Amino acid sequence: MRSRILRYLLVVATTILVSTAANAQTAVSNFSFIEYQKSFPRPNDAWKRKEDTLMKQFQEKGLEWPARFMYLRSFKFDSKLEVWVKAARGDKFKLFKTYKVCALAGTLGPKRMKGDYQVPEGFYYINEFNPRSNYHLSLGLNYPNASDRILSDSLAPGGDIYIHGSCVTTGCIPITDQQIEELYILATHARSQGQDFIPVHIFPIDFNSAKSTDYLARYLKDFPEYRAMADKLKQAFLYFDRTQQIPVVMTTRKGSYEVEGDVPPPPVQEVKVVKKRAPRVVKEYAGEIANVVNNLPVYPGGSQAFQEFIDKVGKDMAAYLEEDQRKAYIMVEFVIDSTGKNHAVKVIKGGNDELNFHLAEAFEKMPAWAPAIRQDQKVAVKLKQSIYVEKEGSK
Repeated sequence: MRSRILRYLLVVATTILVSTAANAQTAVSNFSFIEYQKSFPRPNDAWKRKEDTLMKQFQEKGLEWPARFMYLRSFKFDSKLEVWVKAARGDKFKLFKTYKVCALAGTLGPKRMKGDYQVPEGFYYINEFNPRSNYHLSLGLNYPNASDRILSDSLAPGGDIYIHGSCVTTGCIPITDQQIEELYILATHARSQGQDFIPVHIFPIDFNSAKSTDYLARYLKDFPEYRAMADKLKQAFLYFDRTQQIPVVMTTRKGSYEVEGDVPPPPVQEVKVVKKRAPRVVKEYAGEIANVVNNLPVYPGGSQAFQEFIDKVGKDMAAYLEEDQRKAYIMVEFVIDSTGKNHAVKVIKGGNDELNFHLAEAFEKMPAWAPAIRQDQKVAVKLKQSIYVEKEGSK
């Protein structure tokens, strides 16, 4: 009887322990990485301030919120940090935002020892989320990586490399507090959806910038030993630039990087045949034009109506800006005769042939004005009007 009671108690105790363990495991799994981060004051405040804004910005750019995958590219000489995102593994990355890096210590080239104030160069990932950073919030990088452990000082390679706020640095990547809050939220969302290793690639320069490549060329004349590494970094940069997919990068036994796969050739630029519009024939006004008048001519509806006409024409003409034209300041000259009709419309400054043709055409279709007055007589007068044309979203 006693042994039967003991067996019963053992079964009950085991059941309680298993049940407790299962409940504890469920509680832990239900407590997400996002909730854990929001349990700290600074991330929690950042969420309240920033998440709605980020959601709207994603929507405006046609991106799926929140991003499941995230990729960061930093450029030392250009002092910028790019944020790329995508929703599915097979998708191409799309650029979400570029942050200005406040300041970067050191020069071009990798970090090789503790205290050299160098920002690393190479291929890293985020391995730490610090909600209590001395620099507001911070995301730690896995420096030294496999290459650094081979090539850097074996006893003191350095460490504690972060992307952080507060705009100060001693070898890290500093951005503003507002920016690190956004980045922290984006990275937390990606981490919570399974991206355990958010890649961060640090390049010496933006290889698409002529100014930056010129600087690198001058730098390599003084430090030719850096060329081999710079070439590998450029190869990885171009691979992503042309595929919007992250390259596979390996480390050799000697510590150098090897980028797997060939860099696709640059896209063939389509040669656009631009049809030149025949010069517009302007018939000069043959009558007398007054140099001084008592009253200037008046557009139908007054100055407010004329301003509305100018604004509409400016918006309509944006369609005729050339590909390399984001905006244009244009000056139009025309004559309003003594009956209020316009003559001799010509563009005297700015624009392009196609735009100027349509702009002059729009002015020729203006309704009759109230003519200018000189000494109680209706007279002709020459007017000049500036027009500002800008492509949508170019500000």
